[in-house]
Amino acid sequence: MCMVIFAPIFAICAFATCGGYYGHLQVEVDCADRRQNNRSINIDFGYPFRLQQVHFKAPLCKENREEIIFLEGDFSSAAQYFVTVGVFAFLYSLLATIVYVFYQNKYLKNNRGPLVDFVVTVIFSFMWLVSSCCWAKTLSDIKAATNPTQVLLLITSCRAQENKCTATEEPLWSRLNTSVVFGFVNVVLWAGNIWFVFKETGWYKTGQRYPTRSASGKRSGSMRQQNSFSLSKGDFDHQVQRQASINQSQVSFSLPQTYLGKPVIYDKGDKIASQGPMIFINEM
Repeated sequence: MCMVIFAPIFAICAFATCGGYYGHLQVEVDCADRRQNNRSINIDFGYPFRLQQVHFKAPLCKENREEIIFLEGDFSSAAQYFVTVGVFAFLYSLLATIVYVFYQNKYLKNNRGPLVDFVVTVIFSFMWLVSSCCWAKTLSDIKAATNPTQVLLLITSCRAQENKCTATEEPLWSRLNTSVVFGFVNVVLWAGNIWFVFKETGWYKTGQRYPTRSASGKRSGSMRQQNSFSLSKGDFDHQVQRQASINQSQVSFSLPQTYLGKPVIYDKGDKIASQGPMIFINEM
């Protein structure tokens, strides 16, 4: 969400502060022969910083005429690259905002949207880093090329010690310094958004589907399994003993009760000769 809100804003700030820069330098030449006194020279330059095309006229003190002088250096490549990255980053941020808000279902369909968004975010992070570093180095070179001391050395009359040359107005660099700051802010913003876009891809979800367990987790899990196995084994033994007792009670039977009576002896004529102990069986 922070990507959707802040990325277009910081992209605009980056390329606007660089692309809309306008610098002004003013020097004054005072000839010793008083032919041309307090001659003010205005030098204007700006984006894309092709300083070799910036020229101005300076007086020749010994001769009553002027010379045309050009500044030195072409710094357009780094400046245009920085602005181009900012413009395309702004356009992509607007496109991503529209997709997130109005086409969320199509964005998540088949996981193509998050994968494309992840690759583009990585590319823009790298491009912001390269362009910001190049632009920071180029800005220091522009400052050196438009330094009043360096510009005065280009004027023939100022190289003569009898003439007096001074810089009455110097360029303001606060706007270009701010553009460098915004460039590195965009680097942090886009690089930090890589993680949030990666979470929407299938790669992150696949890694979360099969989490790895640590050694302590495995150890605790095995102990829980052993405890559950021992508990189940004890319950099984108790159940077996209980079932055996039930079966024993069902299968067990009682023997018939016997007791001895007085014995009876018969002779050949089936007459009782004598009585002895007798056995009676009481069936259950």
